[in-house]
Amino acid sequence: MTSRVDVWNARHAEGKPGEAAWVLREHAHLLPGSGEALDLACGLGANALFMAERGLRVRAWDSSPVAIARLQGMACARGLEIAASVRDVVADPPAPECFDVIAVSHFLDRDLFPALLAALRPGGLLFYQTFTVERDGDGDAPANPAFLLEPNELLERCRALRLLAYREDGTAGDRSRGMRALAVLVGMKP
Repeated sequence: MTSRVDVWNARHAEGKPGEAAWVLREHAHLLPGSGEALDLACGLGANALFMAERGLRVRAWDSSPVAIARLQGMACARGLEIAASVRDVVADPPAPECFDVIAVSHFLDRDLFPALLAALRPGGLLFYQTFTVERDGDGDAPANPAFLLEPNELLERCRALRLLAYREDGTAGDRSRGMRALAVLVGMKP
């Protein structure tokens, strides 16, 4: 029987590194000039590389050893220091108040939200982007509805944060334009 880690290892062995999440690129001006950052469920680490290039001390966690090894190689090739490690983020979430920035993209475990919000230091920023149930076609979104946000769910789960940016186009208007099948949020811990 193939484990989830085996599936992700195979995907990351063949995958090409992408670019950082839209929410992080579009709102990079909100990033602090220094501090501790976490790329949670980092995959090949595009968010980690993006934040490290902007002067943050970055940790990157993923359950896939293949992804972590590839990220370490890319960071070394770019002359970046990223503390990348294999970690089951659900079983071993971040400790309270240790990060100035947390980036999460294309990952959803609803039970993890309290730990994520607690892991931010006062003034810390959460950059979150993942799939929603409202979409046209399948695209890259997971088939399992447990990994898809309901309308406004991301807002509700992050209500303890000061909202800096939010976008969820849903299925309104011209579906050939805009950001479809995604919810994105930037929030600041008071």
